[in-house]
Amino acid sequence: MSKGLFVSATGTDVGKTYVTALLVKKLVQSGLAAGYYKAALSGAECQNGQLVPGDADYVRRVAGLKQTYSEMVSYVYENAVSPHLAARLEQLPVELSRIKKDFYSVAAAYDYVTMEGSGGIVCPIRYDEEQQLFLADIIQTLRLPVLLVADAGLGTLNSVVTTCEYMQNHNLPLAGIILNNYDENQFMHRDNRLMIEKLTGRPPLAVVAPGCTDLALAAADLAALYREID
Repeated sequence: MSKGLFVSATGTDVGKTYVTALLVKKLVQSGLAAGYYKAALSGAECQNGQLVPGDADYVRRVAGLKQTYSEMVSYVYENAVSPHLAARLEQLPVELSRIKKDFYSVAAAYDYVTMEGSGGIVCPIRYDEEQQLFLADIIQTLRLPVLLVADAGLGTLNSVVTTCEYMQNHNLPLAGIILNNYDENQFMHRDNRLMIEKLTGRPPLAVVAPGCTDLALAAADLAALYREID
């Protein structure tokens, strides 16, 4: 039975893909069959006439995956805007049925599937007259626990707490919190780590320093965060 985990963030550019790559790398290096999946990616670069999904490409290179881009990402958009807007501009709306199909295809091939979200947790994936689809809908449909990536710096307390409250209100299970760009020598970073535990009741599972190439979390503890896929 395959297991899955959804990686989200408190916002854009906090290092979600960077941390995701370290997660998958840790699983692969521990000998586990690990795969990656992302429903929708915007801001892809065109190379030799093909749109290259940067996030998926980065994870594939860092973790040493053999998956193809088409296996890793269902919808790839060139416009660097929210997926719902990119889909509208490029006339390629996201279909939940395809996301489910592609996700379960990855799950059939790998024991551990790490699914990366788009932007922050409150990200519209499709928003038109026919349908409104948010990340929360996808997470609930696939019944995945959520690992939250947050920046260690200024403003993270508000971002983490409001994200956790949104998740609680939408019945999204929190698997844990990881702080990125963490500097132990920064008093504010140390205090943010402490205050996150006090305000959410969840101490960060790990912290990731800038340029880190290995996640300071045991492979067994990481694997335990994944939930069996229905």
